[in-house]
Amino acid sequence: MRALTAAAVGLAAAFALVLTLTATGAPSGTTSPEPLLTTVPKHP
Repeated sequence: MRALTAAAVGLAAAFALVLTLTATGAPSGTTSPEPLLTTVPKHP
């Protein structure tokens, strides 16, 4: 019975976290104009 209670509490906490993140919305930021470096630099 304790395992079921712990699972219910964990699920409620996860649901509350998702609900909080959804309520706050996406951060209002801008992306960098510089491209990301995706190539491996040459070894000496």
